[in-house]
Amino acid sequence: MRILLVEDDFRMGRFVEKGLQEHGFVLSWAQTAAAARDALSEAAYDVIILDLGLPDGDGLDLLRQWRSAGFMEPVLILSARDSVEDRIKGLNIGADDYLPKPFSFEELLARLRSQIRRSGTEKKSILEYRGVRLDALGHSVSFKGQSVQLTNREYALLELFLRNRGRVLSRTQIGEKIWDAQFDMQTNLIDVYVRRLRVLFEFPEEEEPLIKTVRGVGYTLS
Repeated sequence: MRILLVEDDFRMGRFVEKGLQEHGFVLSWAQTAAAARDALSEAAYDVIILDLGLPDGDGLDLLRQWRSAGFMEPVLILSARDSVEDRIKGLNIGADDYLPKPFSFEELLARLRSQIRRSGTEKKSILEYRGVRLDALGHSVSFKGQSVQLTNREYALLELFLRNRGRVLSRTQIGEKIWDAQFDMQTNLIDVYVRRLRVLFEFPEEEEPLIKTVRGVGYTLS
């Protein structure tokens, strides 16, 4: 389980980092808004822990940007701003939970696990786009009403794109989600699998292919 911690206070960040790593989480730590943006563009995360008072911006602005860009994974705000108004504002902008500082690490851990369980159970089981239909419960795929047989990797890649409509996925994000954290980015394996999906879900020449290349960045559903 990959977590992005956005926290500028070194002692607080080190405390959270050490505690979560001891419980088996893979954690990346960004200490500025700019570093958080870079982290999210380069890798995929299951949960974000977000401080609001950052040296180069407001965490709420980051949250707005992420939600507008289609990032729908859980975001837990961890902030010294503890008024009711602050909590309401954060939740209305798109946070999934709000934990004021100071806090108990055990409570943070419990809230994280709750968000992870909730995001897992709330994922849509039927995903449809441009005639492509993926049934996550039945592990089946069809295109314009006709069944399509996919390998496990092809299926996982298609599901990743369908669950991230409107979002550009970098090669790093795809490699980490579909293969593993040690994926060799120098190979062309991702390009090969994207081409396979384009062939399987073929559209007329005058239409955009199902998966569009964003030069220098990655891929997105077109």
